[in-house]
Amino acid sequence: MSRDRIAVIIPCYNEAPTIAKVVDDFRRELPEAAVYVYDNNSTDGTAEIARAHGAAVRREPRQGKGNVCRQMFRDIDADCYLMVDGDDTYPAESARALCAPVLAGEADMVVGDRLSNGAYAQQNARAFHGFGNDLVRAMIRLIYGYGFEDVMTGYRAMSRPFVKTFPVLSEGFQIETELSIHAVDRRWRIADVPVEYRDRPEGSVSKLNTVKDGLKVIAMIGTLFKDYRPLKFFSLVALIFCIGGLCAGMPVVTEYLATGLVPRFPTAILAAALMFTAAISLATGFILDAVAKVERKQWELRVYRQTEED
Repeated sequence: MSRDRIAVIIPCYNEAPTIAKVVDDFRRELPEAAVYVYDNNSTDGTAEIARAHGAAVRREPRQGKGNVCRQMFRDIDADCYLMVDGDDTYPAESARALCAPVLAGEADMVVGDRLSNGAYAQQNARAFHGFGNDLVRAMIRLIYGYGFEDVMTGYRAMSRPFVKTFPVLSEGFQIETELSIHAVDRRWRIADVPVEYRDRPEGSVSKLNTVKDGLKVIAMIGTLFKDYRPLKFFSLVALIFCIGGLCAGMPVVTEYLATGLVPRFPTAILAAALMFTAAISLATGFILDAVAKVERKQWELRVYRQTEED
């Protein structure tokens, strides 16, 4: 299979009002790139429109953006992968700026930042989207110590080693969060490029459910926290149980020291159970941390092999 220098990859679900312009814009700005549209069970003719405008169209029957990205990453062979939504909210004029650090070997993921220049706040009229992005950014900064300018952006360029060693776990809109956390945890080189975001044109409808998908994103952060940093995760769980055990047990101990009696025996059993659970949680953290370190070493070797093959 021949390898593309740049592959523009566009996951789509019912984007008929905008997909023609998106394909045309990226073919104009990156004439050397291959443009792929992955149709995710659209019913409005998105695939036919994209094909008519020169994109290579493929179908992904498993519903959800994460499922589409998993298949795109498996199928396509390129030096630089430029992922963009098909809703015409991201400027094709920024495409070359996003790809340049990847092609120069200076970054493994370049994030199209909608927030730092204020464009997203001005253009996006949907309630709580800005708050949700800020919440996710704060959680990632707290857990991983890295401050993303924009976590939820659908516009980013990625290197071949990054894509080919990235295990996609999410099925839906959690994919952007998963990409960001994976890049931070595995210490990939990350860069930000501000882009001029624009809201969806009239007639184009967002598929994102703010509350439902927002909760899924938060759950994904918790899952990845447990998988990537098990010692920290289970130490936090142990601390919670330990505090509960101390709160339940201190009055019992105080009363025993004063009277030599344990009249609240059920409370004493509860306190002991909570402290035991805390100890089990901490032990679990140490065991899973050892497993995670072995897995990380194996993953690093896979990256080395992938780099040598390239």
